Amino acid sequence: MSAAPARGERRGGAVADEFQAAFWTAKRAMAMAAEAAYNRHGVRAGQQFILQCLWETDGLAPGEIARRLELATPTVTRATTRMEAAGLLRREPHPTDARLVRLQLTERGRELETVIADEMTRLSERALRTLSATERDQLIRFLGEIRRNVS
Repeated sequence: MSAAPARGERRGGAVADEFQAAFWTAKRAMAMAAEAAYNRHGVRAGQQFILQCLWETDGLAPGEIARRLELATPTVTRATTRMEAAGLLRREPHPTDARLVRLQLTERGRELETVIADEMTRLSERALRTLSATERDQLIRFLGEIRRNVS
């Protein structure tokens, strides 16, 4: 068993602390900026990814969206319930399996495709504006590696 650190000392070292703090604050800043960008259009942050799935293939079941986004089905179900209340989509019975529903975009949900895509582009450009193209590619690769390392 290791001894507790002396007062004022940290476990894990400075690199671990700096990484955790930098990652958390960047994640939080992106989440806040995304919430502000998408809320203007009645979309909550995170819902843009569900909309992207439906823009690509309308009529998916919640479980299909969950698999594509690597989320739990109940997470998608909760989000799509909010999206239905906001008028972005509607639930329709599955044509061959009465236990399932299909999520269909409403006219309003379809109309947001270009608007939300533009917001996503602006947000990404804002977040990455000080990075070169090479640094952007590296950052995306590193974030993928981090996800794989902790998955």
